[in-house]
Amino acid sequence: MGGLVRTSVYVAILVAGILALLPGRNLQWSGLVRPSNMGFLQIAAGVVTVAGLTIALWCVLAFALVGRGTPLPFDPPRRLVLSGPYRFVRNPMALGVGLALLGVALFYESMAILMFFALFMLVIHAMVTLYEEPRLRQTFGADYVAYCEKVNRWLPHRSIPSEEPDSG
Repeated sequence: MGGLVRTSVYVAILVAGILALLPGRNLQWSGLVRPSNMGFLQIAAGVVTVAGLTIALWCVLAFALVGRGTPLPFDPPRRLVLSGPYRFVRNPMALGVGLALLGVALFYESMAILMFFALFMLVIHAMVTLYEEPRLRQTFGADYVAYCEKVNRWLPHRSIPSEEPDSG
């Protein structure tokens, strides 16, 4: 239960602040305003944004309930999370946040936000390959290596792995 409380605080402060409040302020300061017409692109963008946020929140819940931790580096999951969205791809949280950013870029038809999305994905890729994966290999050993052999970093397999590696 403690992991769920810590995760709720994480979601409330960091996700709401960093993914909603700060970008909203930046949009306001930049003069970018909501499109006057809600066309197909804005509706599709809304679907992409909601899908991305749903995936990211699913990941946060998996960290709390299965991993008994949070997405924060100073309070990481205590168990390797191999279920939920992690069954399809190794970094669904980053993909979810990326999809949400992409949806916002499409909604506002903003090249600047699209460039921010691209920069975000490049930075996340560097963090994953240079920090996160080595740390997970060190922490979870053979279980993580077996997981990496079955599940791709960014793109889901055509067929979903039928069984998860033993998480000890």
